[in-house]
This record gives sequence, structure tokens and C-alpha cells, in this order.
Amino acid sequence: MKKIVYVLAILTGFVAFQAQAQTKVPAAPAAQAADAPDFKFVEETHDFGKIPQGKPVSVELFFTNTGKLPLIISAVEPTCGCTVAKYTQTPVKKGEKGSITLTYNAAAPGAFNKGITVKSNAKTPVKIIYIKGEVATAPATTTTSK
Repeated sequence: MKKIVYVLAILTGFVAFQAQAQTKVPAAPAAQAADAPDFKFVEETHDFGKIPQGKPVSVELFFTNTGKLPLIISAVEPTCGCTVAKYTQTPVKKGEKGSITLTYNAAAPGAFNKGITVKSNAKTPVKIIYIKGEVATAPATTTTSK
């Protein structure tokens, strides 16, 4: 009976070891990491300054792929529903430029500072860019009756 328990314990250990070994992801070769795409933005923070309430504003932020492999943006995620993002959908080859267009809905008066998360296959796969400014209160409109 002891031999059967011993054999089952060894067999269970072997199966567990094999299952763990198969789930490990091999490390990327150093050469591939050195060739990885990377961003170089012209500006990572855009200041709109003072903008009027009720009028959306937009900015196009440009970047260059400074890596050797094509740069692919998988997502651009604003932190709130007040900002809409459009971005280069095709792979950006070495030395080529791409862009991210951000439109901010200036609905609420006051200062704003919004982070936008950019996800990609770059050396730094998650990058945050910013827009900021101040929304000036729209003047009240008066109506006169005749």
C-alpha cells in the first residue's frame, strides 16, 4: 500500500511540474526588446489656455516611432466622457509619424486637467498624455419681450 501511495505522489508531482512548465511564457530576446517600437511626442501635454464654455476644442498631438519595429496603438482611453480620442489606426513604421486627436467638450466652467491613456506595443506599453486649460463661464443671455 505504501508503494502505491509513493508512486501516486511522484506521479502527481510530475504532472503538476509539467503543467506549470507549459504555462510559462518565454522571455523576449534582448535583441527584440532593443528593436521594440517607441513613442516620441512633439508635446505630451497640451494647454488650451482659456476657452469658452459650450464650445468643444480639439488638438492633434503628433508622435514619431523611434524604434525599429512598427508601432501599433491598441487603444486611446480618456479618463472621462468629456474627451473623445481619434488616433492612427495603422502600424506606424520606423521613423514615420502618427497622431492622436483629442476633442474636449467644454461644458462645465473651471480649470481642467485630463489624462489620456495610450496603450500600444511600445517599450513603454502604457503612456499617459494630458490636456489642460480653463473653461470660462458663458455670459448669460437675456431675452426681452415686446
